Amino acid sequence: MNPRRIALGLAGALCVLGFAPLAPAQGKYPDRPVRIIVALPAGGSVDMIARVLSQKFSASLGQPFIVENRAGASGQIGMPAVAKASPDGYTLTVSPASFLTTNKSIFKALPYDPETDFSPVSPLVNQPMVLVVKDKQKFPTVAALIAAAKAAPGRVTFASSGDGSPQHLAGLMFETRTQARLLHVPYKGGAPAITATLGGDVDVMFAVMPEAIPHVQAGKLHAVGVMSQQRSAVLPNTPTMAESGAAELSLSAWIGLLAPAKTPRSIIDQLNRAVFAALDAEVKAKLAASGMELAPNTPEVLQQMIARDIKVHSELIKAAGLVPQ
Repeated sequence: MNPRRIALGLAGALCVLGFAPLAPAQGKYPDRPVRIIVALPAGGSVDMIARVLSQKFSASLGQPFIVENRAGASGQIGMPAVAKASPDGYTLTVSPASFLTTNKSIFKALPYDPETDFSPVSPLVNQPMVLVVKDKQKFPTVAALIAAAKAAPGRVTFASSGDGSPQHLAGLMFETRTQARLLHVPYKGGAPAITATLGGDVDVMFAVMPEAIPHVQAGKLHAVGVMSQQRSAVLPNTPTMAESGAAELSLSAWIGLLAPAKTPRSIIDQLNRAVFAALDAEVKAKLAASGMELAPNTPEVLQQMIARDIKVHSELIKAAGLVPQ
């Protein structure tokens, strides 16, 4: 008898009896290179975390994880590219909180939905914010900055990595809580904003810690106050905002790993395990030196963080009187 007919007959019998033939096993993930899209230029803290992760993932998962920078429009170029990608685990994003939270209030319409277009994988790190200045004689303290801004509203400039970025949000928080008006100057990423501050093109910057630390340690920028509950171990001589007389000025920018919505849970879980393995003691020591705090957690926790901060940041933006663009 023909073996093919025997196989077909057995398959039909199984179906009659209520048993479906076993589906072919899914292929191993990953079995080809994976893109990690960063919607910011190279050189900033988000890009740095993405490159650390790509190296670790490439080693542990056996395929190249390639960082691709798609900067511009406050994340509205890179983030939609991820949202519209096939949900197969081969396109990921390492994103700052702002592209998933603040952008929803800053812009009238977004080409992606932060809450429904992505499958969270894990938070990666927290980054305290620090106020840095080029001219320490002009702005030696937080109080001096507040006084200058109140004396000449809208004349003191601050740099950010774009509308809705953590640096922008920190500036809005500063204005709202101190009643001192600054002038926002957005750039296309943290690195260009730092460069502008170093060059004296702007007066101050509320920078994420990793972007500022090298320049502070080199004496090219001066840390005036940290936006955290406690002093930073990396900048132990820099007072907190509360110590400087500016209460309720605490902000930490987090970074997370996400995939397109509807990515299979098995892939999300595999990537989540890879995150915990990647953020090891060696990485922790390296990142701690730049002021970062490791924060890996479950996909559900990252989803909750996004929902929570959308609400908090929306309230802050409304209080600042900022009109969506």
